[in-house]
Parts: sequence; structure tokens; C-alpha cells
Amino acid sequence: MMTKKKILVVDDEEALCEGLAFNLEAEGYLVTTVYSAEEALACNLAEYDLVLLDIMMGDISGTSLARIMKSNPATASVPIIFCTAKDSEDDMIAGLDLGADDYITKPYSLKAVLARVRMVLRRTNPNRLLSEKGSDLIAYKGLVLSEANRACYVDGTEIKMPKKEFEILLKLISNRGQIFSRSELLHDIWPEEVIVLDRVVDVNITRIRQKIGQYAKNIVTRSGYGYGFFE
Repeated sequence: MMTKKKILVVDDEEALCEGLAFNLEAEGYLVTTVYSAEEALACNLAEYDLVLLDIMMGDISGTSLARIMKSNPATASVPIIFCTAKDSEDDMIAGLDLGADDYITKPYSLKAVLARVRMVLRRTNPNRLLSEKGSDLIAYKGLVLSEANRACYVDGTEIKMPKKEFEILLKLISNRGQIFSRSELLHDIWPEEVIVLDRVVDVNITRIRQKIGQYAKNIVTRSGYGYGFFE
């Protein structure tokens, strides 16, 4: 049985809060509503899977609350969706630059909000794969490899990856902090091939980096030595 996701709704319009809470609870989420950033700060923000946050509130604005959350290691990874009447492009960019995961302008349809909530939770909670797909997984943050399914997930989205690319990435991420020479990778990944050029390793590493998004930087090249996966 999957654990219900916990959502905090922060908005000074009580009727809007209650409407959102009713519909989110109908979708199976556990919802808490508060009517100011001050009330939100009195909650244990780290326990929530998502915060729906208005921008224009009382003494502490939604952007200030977001800034506080993102500066605290305990809450920095909690996803935020801004729900606000401030709909200029500059406002939207400012919100996203603060680290918000999405930005919805008022008035909005409840269907649109629910769809955005589902999308952000899928994207920002890749660890759900650990409970849904078994214990065979090797993971670094949102980069998850399933040995049983030979599948790679990046922030919750499955990435198509041929056999050799998958095996190289699996070896590197399973041995973080260790450098493997091209010859070692060739020996382990292509054991039955008679002639394989070192260049084949470089090409596969390049393709892997192109597919794994922000985690590409974790694959480190040590000139003259080889490749490794570093946190």
C-alpha cells in the first residue's frame, strides 16, 4: 500500500484554500491548509511532499517563504507550486528562479491544478520507484537504475538506454568515487568481443551524459585514467 502524499496549501483566501483541500483530498492526498506564511513556518515543512503557495500574503510574502525554504537544507528539496494572481512574465521568472517547480496563475481551473500537482509529484519524487518497483534499484538522487528491469529513470521519467550504455552507467553508479580505465570497462562490458576500440567507451559515455540531464556532471573524466561517477 502506497503512502499518501502530504500537501500544504498556503493562501490567505480561506474559501480558495478549502476548495483546493476538498479536491486534493478527493484525489487521495493528505492536505493541510494555512492562511499565512507565518502559520506555514509553524508547521514541520520538511514532512510535506509539496507546497501550494500564494505569493501575495501578509507580512511575509510567498516568495519570502519560498526563499526561506530553499535556504534551509531540511526543506530545500520540498517542491513548491506558486498559485498566484501575479501573472506577468517577470513574476513567473522570478518565482521559478527562486526554485519553484511550477507557477499557476489565478483564476485557474481545479483540473489544471490537479494535473500540475500530479506532474510535479511524479517529477520530484523519483524515490517512489523504490517502493513501487522493488529493492533491486541503484539510485543517486533522481537517477534510478533497475537491475531487474534493465531500466533507467531520470527524475521519475524512464529513459531509453541500450544494453551497453545501461551496463556502463550501472557499473559507474554502483562504484561511486572509483575511476575505471577504458580497458577495465571494455573487459567488463564487452567480455566476449574480440576487438573493441577504446573509442567505443568514449562514445557510450557521451551518449549516457546526453540522456541523464543534470546528473551528467557526476560522470567525471580523469584524463589519462578513465571515468567515474562522483557525488
